[in-house]
Amino acid sequence: FPVAFLSFFSSSVFSTKGHVSYNVSSVNLRRFTGCAVREFTFIAKKTGCKGLYITTDACWGRCETWEKPLVDPPYIESHHRVCTYNESRLITVKLPNCRNHVDPSYTYPEALRCQCGLCETSTTECLTFF
Repeated sequence: FPVAFLSFFSSSVFSTKGHVSYNVSSVNLRRFTGCAVREFTFIAKKTGCKGLYITTDACWGRCETWEKPLVDPPYIESHHRVCTYNESRLITVKLPNCRNHVDPSYTYPEALRCQCGLCETSTTECLTFF
């Protein structure tokens, strides 16, 4: 997938498991634990083209995670889950004002359903902090 730069959240509505919608003002997002589909806007960028603001649905949330020290190797038992796509579809748009030799097509995933699961590098940028 092309790199997408998150510009800002613009949603007032999000849905859990792609089924139920909530008004964000009625949900305490600081305490929300789980994984939900949430609308957001980002700028699609590609060298040789102008950027394009795109509003789409993506996965958002906090999932249960824990680590427990062990006496024997590997010395730690961990359970790390991230909010990730359960079901998605690919959408292709044309970026504006591209140079003649640049393909204006830009493809990005739109979330249909989300879940707490293992981070898969094929669909998600997984970061590890040491």
